[in-house]
Amino acid sequence: MMPFTVKFVRGSAVLLTAAILSACGQSDSNASNASLSTANASNASSGEANAIQSSQTVTETPANNPDLLKNVSATVYKDANCGCCKEWIGHAEDNGLTTTAHDVADLSLFKERYGVPAEMRSCHTAVTSDGYVIEGHVPAKYVAEFLQNPPKQAIGLAVPGMPVGSPGMEYQDKFMPYQIMQINKDGTNQVYAEIESAEQQL
Repeated sequence: MMPFTVKFVRGSAVLLTAAILSACGQSDSNASNASLSTANASNASSGEANAIQSSQTVTETPANNPDLLKNVSATVYKDANCGCCKEWIGHAEDNGLTTTAHDVADLSLFKERYGVPAEMRSCHTAVTSDGYVIEGHVPAKYVAEFLQNPPKQAIGLAVPGMPVGSPGMEYQDKFMPYQIMQINKDGTNQVYAEIESAEQQL
């Protein structure tokens, strides 16, 4: 790849990040004003920049299934001003999850309490009534799949950072492929699912 092209792609990723950064910290923001995590932005390589499919159009509205997480309840710990956290809660509730949200001053205390490793962290932490941790913008479809048959070594799932196009992080039909990670009791993690398209989240 030509040096100019690499610089252009990296520059495009930075501009996209700058355009949508900080909305998660605004209480009045909605899904269309989503943001990337600064960790994702600072670690963007040319390959990751290419993964931002700016021309991809999300052709379907996420299908809500009120029975998907029926009879499942969770407590969500978040910052009071986090708009994308509210959007994820809405996504989860539309798919049957009963939530109780708590605005907390120091999220790291709750992440440490429930065993979320630093590299797996996102903007909010949900804990089911059974004690499983759902960290960040995990699609309801995968929460339900995990809870139906939780691996013995697992404490929960995580979507580290705040990938564009994940539930609650929708922005102008953009989508960045991401991984859903399984967090294990021994502090390790492993890939639970590879999300390559917006439609795969439905």
